[in-house]
Amino acid sequence: MSEPRDSLLKVRDLRIGATVYPPGEKPHEIEIVHGVSFDLEPGRVLGLIGESGAGKSTIGLASMAYGRGGVKITGGEVRVNGRDILKTSLSDLRRLRGGEVTYVSQSAAASFNPAKPIMEQVTEAAVRHGKFTRKQAEDRAVGLFRKLGLPNPETIGKRYPHQVSGGQLQRCMTALALCPEPDLVVFDEPTTALDVTTQIDVLMAIKEAIRDTGVAAIYITHDLAVVAQVSDDIMVLKLGDMVEYGTTDQIINNPQEEYTQALVSVRSIRHEEKQPTDTPLLQVENVTARYKGTKFDVLKDVNVELHPGQTLAVVGESGSGKSTLARVITGLLPPGAGRIVFDGHELTPDLATRPRDDLRELQMIYQMADVAMNPRQTVGTIIGRPLEFYFGLRGAEKRRRVQELLDEIEMGEGFIDRYPAELSGGQKQRVCIARALAAKPKLIICDEVTSALDPLVADGILKLLLNLQKIEDVAYLFITHDLATVRAIADSIAVMYQGQVVRYGTKSEVLSPPFDDYTDLLLSSVPEMRLGWLEDVIASRRMESAGN
Repeated sequence: MSEPRDSLLKVRDLRIGATVYPPGEKPHEIEIVHGVSFDLEPGRVLGLIGESGAGKSTIGLASMAYGRGGVKITGGEVRVNGRDILKTSLSDLRRLRGGEVTYVSQSAAASFNPAKPIMEQVTEAAVRHGKFTRKQAEDRAVGLFRKLGLPNPETIGKRYPHQVSGGQLQRCMTALALCPEPDLVVFDEPTTALDVTTQIDVLMAIKEAIRDTGVAAIYITHDLAVVAQVSDDIMVLKLGDMVEYGTTDQIINNPQEEYTQALVSVRSIRHEEKQPTDTPLLQVENVTARYKGTKFDVLKDVNVELHPGQTLAVVGESGSGKSTLARVITGLLPPGAGRIVFDGHELTPDLATRPRDDLRELQMIYQMADVAMNPRQTVGTIIGRPLEFYFGLRGAEKRRRVQELLDEIEMGEGFIDRYPAELSGGQKQRVCIARALAAKPKLIICDEVTSALDPLVADGILKLLLNLQKIEDVAYLFITHDLATVRAIADSIAVMYQGQVVRYGTKSEVLSPPFDDYTDLLLSSVPEMRLGWLEDVIASRRMESAGN
């Protein structure tokens, strides 16, 4: 792309390094960003897209001359408003960060101080940098709260972070970044942790705030459908290299590189729903549940069933009761009413009283593979544990079976003696799948198993699960808030809202109109990979609001 003369941000031949500490080897330096260059003009948005490890966040933070976690900027230029910030003084950098350039992280909950009111934190940088008096900063914050669609904009700043929802707190963080009137805002995966109904509200708020304030922005994400809604230009990154760089229209509608084409065509899985057998494998009957010490039911008279070799997708926003249903089925949370029937018999309410066969036949795969494995155990030990526990396998026989399972999850030779730290995110999740399969279960509960993964990696996991289902005839209860995943893998769907099942049936039934209000909202909130989708949704919802 040609070099604009009035670029707010100019990055030239940016090189970034890091120290790595391989197990059993001496620490050594590696380069993780390899000579990246780009420009960003005032009022425009550049999207950085790519899988984990591509260098997106590292490059975004370099626009503030910052390297996180021991990362060092080793070469190149980063010019903000004409000056190379890599050569500026520490005092100048302090004025830059939080003044000229601000940052919105993925987790607002982890970024806000829980002991201070929201208003105090939103206005702090604007006051400290001398941009506004406290009164002026508070007035500006209230205006931003209103612009960002927050409820009660005059008083919400008096609340503490735990007193607002996740989506509201993420919008408060956007207000924090915009309050000092910066020239550039770095948005680092600001909607990745949100469910689709909340995500669209935050996306709409961010897009309108960028338009109305005229600020330039870097928008970092691994979701191309999301970045297509807010960006003017897109840079595609892979392993620290720039793969492709162009306008959003060109990247979405005419990608040139094979990797970009793969990103655009992600979620290409087409799974035809299967007809159910006569006898269900799992029946959840009139289940009501609440957590100890609380006074309200998290699940309210829930009824669903799942047949052998099929997939039931349980979908809904955060707090709808999806994961609580999984806890009840697995015995981690005894129901207050109702019962769970599995393979023709009623399961005991709590895990401790269930016989070993019930434990073996009902397995679970968790969202965060990192915390689901012991980092001090090898892959062979992790997968081998259920082989010992349920089948008494030892020695060479156990190792042979572990290798068979590794072959089944398409990891093959060379992984059995590795530790989790030596695996990618997708490989870790595959090991967790192999561990569940080792027990020869009839049902596996998959709790958001792809939501923490990049789209291409997630696609590989979904294809693997569908292939394993054909081979092993295992049933899946798949908990997710990703409607693209639901379309890809489900035979039947249960839509949950505030602890209740509001829509239930085969995939074709649930995804066909007419819809109830919540399912309609859920389906219409899934970003589509086309330009103008967000504007169309905003316009449609405003027309609906005006008509009511």
